[in-house]
Amino acid sequence: MKNVLNYQTSNYDCGPTCVTNAIRFLFEREEIPPVILKEIWTMGVDTYADGGEPGKAGTSKAAMRYMAAWFECYAEKCGFPLKSTFLDSDFTAIRPGSLIWGGLENGGCAVVRVSHYGSGHYVLLTELLSEETVGLFDPYDGDPDEHRPGIRFVEGDPKRKNREVSVNVINGTDDSHYAMGPLEKREVLLFWRKDR
Repeated sequence: MKNVLNYQTSNYDCGPTCVTNAIRFLFEREEIPPVILKEIWTMGVDTYADGGEPGKAGTSKAAMRYMAAWFECYAEKCGFPLKSTFLDSDFTAIRPGSLIWGGLENGGCAVVRVSHYGSGHYVLLTELLSEETVGLFDPYDGDPDEHRPGIRFVEGDPKRKNREVSVNVINGTDDSHYAMGPLEKREVLLFWRKDR
């Protein structure tokens, strides 16, 4: 049975929530080994806020890169049918022929760092709806973005998406809502099943 996708528990856990949602999106509940969930939450929320509070700056790019490596090792050693890869800078554009595009076309998903109210935030891309639009799940349960161009709030699809967003918005190099921003800040953790 497929799980519904989760919302984050605090203001800081969008990273591990999205990675957990990627696993929930790709696998049936009965297929998910508990060690994966343990490792996601051990690796995520690894940063320190300016005042020294642990976890209060969310999840680092280094942690996301490490998660990709951990998943690859786990899949190889334990036979779990998951493929993951970490992408940054020039490899993050969403367009026909790109790695992200191909992953989504083949039933995969992608944890993507975007701008969210001026801060870094992770969302889960789950499907290509057209060459202009992607479906995504934003784990931040808040403003339905109803007045933002290129962003549409979606209800009634809790196992796939809660937003439909223009590819142009996500590919944006500025800090507008849901834009990936400048190349040096971009990061994507791409997942797909190896057995499909």
